[in-house]
Amino acid sequence: MKLTKTVQKGGCAAKVAAHELRKILNDVQFPTPQSALKINGADFDDAAIYELNATQSLVKTIDFFTPIVDTPYLFGQIAAANAMSDVYAMGGTPILALAILAFPLQTFDKKVVVDVLQGAIDKLSEAQADLAGGHSIDDDTLKFGLSVTGLVENRNIWSNKNARNGDTLILTKGLGTGTLMAALKNDVLTEDELKDALMSMCQLNNILPWLSTEQRSAIHAATDVTGFGLAGHAYQMAKASNVTFEIHREAFMPLEHAMRTLSEGLLTKAHRTNREYTDGFVSIDQRLSKEDQLLFFDPQTSGGLLLSVAPEQAQSVCGALMPVFAKAAVIGNVTPFQKKHVVYDL
Repeated sequence: MKLTKTVQKGGCAAKVAAHELRKILNDVQFPTPQSALKINGADFDDAAIYELNATQSLVKTIDFFTPIVDTPYLFGQIAAANAMSDVYAMGGTPILALAILAFPLQTFDKKVVVDVLQGAIDKLSEAQADLAGGHSIDDDTLKFGLSVTGLVENRNIWSNKNARNGDTLILTKGLGTGTLMAALKNDVLTEDELKDALMSMCQLNNILPWLSTEQRSAIHAATDVTGFGLAGHAYQMAKASNVTFEIHREAFMPLEHAMRTLSEGLLTKAHRTNREYTDGFVSIDQRLSKEDQLLFFDPQTSGGLLLSVAPEQAQSVCGALMPVFAKAAVIGNVTPFQKKHVVYDL
């Protein structure tokens, strides 16, 4: 059974379009947050921050989606890495998770579910976090994810609204999982041919062990790049910080085969909705090729971290990450707010 054939949309490309989500949330009446809730969803941050005491806070997030690959074990690993990424994007460390599982009891062999769960558990173990339980339902399609709890030092919280004028932008992973997984679903490429993308999606965004205390402190803001693409997540981060991000296409690397599949028109609905979401807020250099523009909007699953780093430490931070994150790169800089929140050029 090919899992990707059982669903219409897979991975973070299945997210509710960002502009539709904002319309929905605008009509919901949220109560005034508790005083200990320091970060909620108001600025589309990656996770909630709940202060425990003067030095430490809880990080809380949830993420689930439909299959993005055909191998159940890989699906579990990617789903777990993607869910934990929100904690890493806040500067935190995952400690435990609860599983969210939906699957068709009548049509799926239980081995499929066993392998999904095992993939997630093994990835949690790599992160030194525990699976503490979860909830499951009988449903028409397979869906899996995690609710993750982590811890973060209050002095090292990375919100998406603290990017500063003069900062340097670093991206830790290559782009292109949206188009590449569309190629997999349409039998254009196989999982064996997509090892670069699969390894990237399975890699934990745990950058803290590779950074010194000084380098960690130089990171002013962060977000993880997922379903809204680099364009959408950069826009949200720049808007929350009231600055402009200047991002240079030549500075970052696509995943293997991504430019080919983009040129062949292997796209998802999110390529269009991400462009619509950022329309009017992003300036795109028209000298960029059609493929380069599509890469900017490509919906990532378990994508990299976008970091806003003090300029004097940026090369040091990037250099420390490159031995572990092979496609980590300085991709641009932060300027005072201009007419657009993001400028995307050559």
